[in-house]
Amino acid sequence: MEEREALIKAGEIARQVKKEVVELIKPGAKLYDIAEFVERRIVELGGKPAFPCNLSINEIAAHYTPYRGDETVLREGDYLKLDLGVHVDGYIADTAVTYRVGMEEDELMEAAREALENAISTIRAGTRINELGKAIEDTIRGKGFNPIVNLSGHKIERYKLHAGISIPNIYRPTDSYELKEGDVIAIEPFATTGAGQVIEVPPALIFMYVRDRPVRMAQARRLLMHIKREYSTLPFAYRWLQDFMPEGQLKLALAQLDRVGAVYSYPILREVRGGIVAQFEHTVIVEKDGAYITT
Repeated sequence: MEEREALIKAGEIARQVKKEVVELIKPGAKLYDIAEFVERRIVELGGKPAFPCNLSINEIAAHYTPYRGDETVLREGDYLKLDLGVHVDGYIADTAVTYRVGMEEDELMEAAREALENAISTIRAGTRINELGKAIEDTIRGKGFNPIVNLSGHKIERYKLHAGISIPNIYRPTDSYELKEGDVIAIEPFATTGAGQVIEVPPALIFMYVRDRPVRMAQARRLLMHIKREYSTLPFAYRWLQDFMPEGQLKLALAQLDRVGAVYSYPILREVRGGIVAQFEHTVIVEKDGAYITT
């Protein structure tokens, strides 16, 4: 399958799953059930998860994915950010949407959605990424909210979710990279009622293979081989490993791999003042005179 064809296929799967999952977003629904549905449907539709389904509520901006035994349920009025990724032969579609559980879209969600639309409208070959940042920042601040300054979109390459270039959510003169025809980028504005920054909080429920490192613990060596074989360089969930070895061994092995730098851990990200966060995201292919939205 050619690169563009695979990117479009991944995007089609992501769109279909977003459409189907709406039925599950209601008061009383378990995050675990939603995540399992999303990831199962991705596979059934011919793709693979490019990263664990993120389900982040209210002041949690990103990197929450449920674990087995997680009893977290949705409540009416919750702001649920659903961020999902699909890959087809390593070619990735990354997309996110915010739902207000049991309620209609409000101004905060509208600010993030419009920021995404306005940023996409600036894209063509030669556009500097700070123009996207300006469109996002101006839209969100114009609605009376704050963009989250230390979260950003990202360039995507085959089997690389974050490929070195960040797509800012604010204007900075130093963000001077010019988009090139064929670049694949994920644009993801975050709007908040808070201060506009996130901090890391435990636990980490998402990890990614970084490199081989010597480790003493036999279970850690076995786990690292499994991670490389199953997930390559894409992020994976603690939940995905809970069948692989007993819980106690898994926690010790993962901690050792994290400590020596064999895997990278993604702590949960929370708005610094506890502000509510909304997020929308699309993956696009940069074209000569515009952008092709895959998701």
